[in-house]
Amino acid sequence: MRIHAIDIIKTLQAKGFQTYFAGGCVRDMLLGINSKDFDIVTSATPGQIEAIFEKTIPIGKQFGVILVEQGGNHFEVATFRSDASYSDGRHPDAVIFTNAEEDAKRRDFTINGMFYDPVTEQIHDYVGGQKDLEAHLIRFIGNPDQRIEEDHLRLLRAVRFKNQFDFQYEPETYAAIKSHSKLILQKVSTERIRDEFSKMLMDKTFPSMAFNEMSQLGLLELIIPELERLHGCAQPFEYHHEGDVWTHTMNAIDTLAPDTPLTGRLATLFHDIGKPDTFQLAERIRFDSHANIGSKITEQIMHRLNFPTQQIVEVSWSIAHHMMMTSFLEMNDGRLMHWFHHPAFPHLLTLMKADAEGTIPSDLSLYTKIENLYRLKMAEHPELPKPLLTGEEIMLIAGLPAGPKIGELKAILLEAQIDKKINTRGQAESLVKESVSHLKTAF
Repeated sequence: MRIHAIDIIKTLQAKGFQTYFAGGCVRDMLLGINSKDFDIVTSATPGQIEAIFEKTIPIGKQFGVILVEQGGNHFEVATFRSDASYSDGRHPDAVIFTNAEEDAKRRDFTINGMFYDPVTEQIHDYVGGQKDLEAHLIRFIGNPDQRIEEDHLRLLRAVRFKNQFDFQYEPETYAAIKSHSKLILQKVSTERIRDEFSKMLMDKTFPSMAFNEMSQLGLLELIIPELERLHGCAQPFEYHHEGDVWTHTMNAIDTLAPDTPLTGRLATLFHDIGKPDTFQLAERIRFDSHANIGSKITEQIMHRLNFPTQQIVEVSWSIAHHMMMTSFLEMNDGRLMHWFHHPAFPHLLTLMKADAEGTIPSDLSLYTKIENLYRLKMAEHPELPKPLLTGEEIMLIAGLPAGPKIGELKAILLEAQIDKKINTRGQAESLVKESVSHLKTAF
């Protein structure tokens, strides 16, 4: 991909235009990180870019940005610009095409404001980015208050970059973030907040660092106040020597394997979010029904942040069932396969392991038994048998409308098939008639 990006740069330079790599890919190169995105800046205008390259898309032509296709890949090529005010908190009201130095000065952080010419192998640094990289500093370019006012999402981006690279804040940058934290919900789309939040959670080392910092800076209580309530929520000491629910949750997300997908990470982050609402002191501290309540709270949070529907379903399902470990060891094969083939079960396993590892003293023995059982049974039953009856047929036989009871009847038939108790349509019909009067699920 980098080779094709360089081809674009060479083509523009051959036409007499100043052209460089910009932003994150330059930062990553200096940090020894392989970059996946290569942004390109140039003195060529959008019209000139379109005239030079055969395949282009004007994704932000009014802001000087053209998407260029090269070698089957797409690259953003932007004209050097300076910006007017940002009325919508994201896009400039107007842009003025300018030179490389002015373009660098409009960017967010010094470490993201450098340019690199891959042809001459020369760094162009007008904002002190190299020095801040060497000093491990996150610093706004120019006036930090102005940078935040231009785009309030920079409050979260500062936290993400600082913790992603394990840097520190330049003092004025930190002060500006803390003093302007309340702006995070103004003029920033929910989707942009969700994406920054998700990137922090996907940190492969210690995601807790970013969440602790968001809490300290006053950002978390504005974005996800339900998480902030985990602070100071005591747990029974005999099971949780690590401390309150917040400490346990941060421990848990830090144990996640680097390749853990976002769904499993979200389930781990939110798994005990129902504990503050269910806290009670009886014979000991208890959180009765916290899994079910936490599942509902999680749905509300994820809907608020516009997560995809399927992801909401899988995360909330995992949380609702994360206290079931002992139950799995008591099930027959038919019931087990009903659970093991659920699309979210791998995320439930992820959550169960992180929950155990995030607890002091940690005990993985029960989790290990379930994981071994899961692997064994999935090898024995890699696919579920084809249903003997359709949902419509079950509704007709049972005399019931679509709803939870039909779902439970389907599960009963599936378990009986796996356990080889039934293998014909007639046997399935008889089992439906026999089971319908004993169902407990309301509809």
